[in-house]
Amino acid sequence: MESTALLIGFIVMSIASIGIYVTGSKASAIRHHTQIHALVPFIAATAYLAMYLGTFVMDRGDGVTLYVPRYGDWIFTTPLLLSSLVALALHEHPRQGGYVVAIVGLDALMILTGLLSAMSLDGSTRLVWFLWSCAAFAGVYFMLWGPLRERSASYGGALNEVYRKNALQLSVVWLIYPVVFAVGPEGLGIISGAASVWAILILDIIAKVVYGFTAGERLKKAEPELVKREERRLA
Repeated sequence: MESTALLIGFIVMSIASIGIYVTGSKASAIRHHTQIHALVPFIAATAYLAMYLGTFVMDRGDGVTLYVPRYGDWIFTTPLLLSSLVALALHEHPRQGGYVVAIVGLDALMILTGLLSAMSLDGSTRLVWFLWSCAAFAGVYFMLWGPLRERSASYGGALNEVYRKNALQLSVVWLIYPVVFAVGPEGLGIISGAASVWAILILDIIAKVVYGFTAGERLKKAEPELVKREERRLA
């Protein structure tokens, strides 16, 4: 059951990577978003291939299977998606470093502590790392819906609408991941390993594939505003 889900994940992500790039805008003001959205499922395809082949898939020591490539996927793909959101929130302003470092740092901490939680054999230790990961996760949401939302709203226009919709779409989907982790074999063990793999596959498709296509379409609608800002910046 798990191997079927992993193979489907590899195939879907591979095809989606090409599809997102082909259908995405290549305008100079948008193409970096298209490239990011296409790169994300390509990285995910690599992780699914690794898991399908059994690379860095290991037993935790108590019969629970750890899919380490999954965390490798997330440590690359979520910062890419967040960086794209930061660029939108600041309306492509060149000075984005502080926001990017803060939100990517919190995101990386969330994923690494999530891995520590998954690797822990002791239940209390696992809970501590899970809660600390959730604290970093809350920090990511604070950045998205606090200072970044305020900056985007202050600029207004079509880009603010794109930021709000993109951030909302990712926020809703990402919120389900820790729930699946908590009830899965790495956490409370309420659902089976196969069910957990299928659930995360569905979430990955929504967060990486569906989001990539829908975010690309929203950016196309905001392209005139982006082009004008690019022209003013280069003038």
